[in-house]
Amino acid sequence: MKQGIHPDYHTIKVVMTDGTEFTTRSTYGKDGDALHLDIDPKCHPAWTGGSQQLLDRGGRISKFKDKFKGFGL
Repeated sequence: MKQGIHPDYHTIKVVMTDGTEFTTRSTYGKDGDALHLDIDPKCHPAWTGGSQQLLDRGGRISKFKDKFKGFGL
């Protein structure tokens, strides 16, 4: 490997929104720094399967569903 072109990996502490912590290696900050997360897999709807409401303005969703009905089946 070429010297001087790769990032410096070091150990950091990641703090989740509920206060739990784990240690990992990263290029973030300096050795021993803590990364405090605002959003993580324990609270974000993308990971927790939270309910999401789709607003059908002007029938766009129904038009899309009609257009691609049966596609890929």
